[in-house]
Amino acid sequence: MAFIIASLLVVAFTVNVAIGAIGDGPVVGNVAEMLVLLSASVAFVVGILQREARANAANKIKQ
Repeated sequence: MAFIIASLLVVAFTVNVAIGAIGDGPVVGNVAEMLVLLSASVAFVVGILQREARANAANKIKQ
C-alpha cells in the first residue's frame, strides 16, 4: 500500500511539472511540490521498512 501511495504522489508531481513545462503554469507552488516529494519519500521508506520487517519475520520462522 505504501508503494502505491508513493507512486501516486510521484505521478502527481510529474504531472505538475509537465503542466508547468508546457507553459500553463504549475498547478501547485514550490512549497506544495516539496511537500508532495517529501510525502512520496516517506511513503517509499515506510514501504521498504515494511518489506524488510516481513522478510525478517519470514527468516525467523524458517530458522
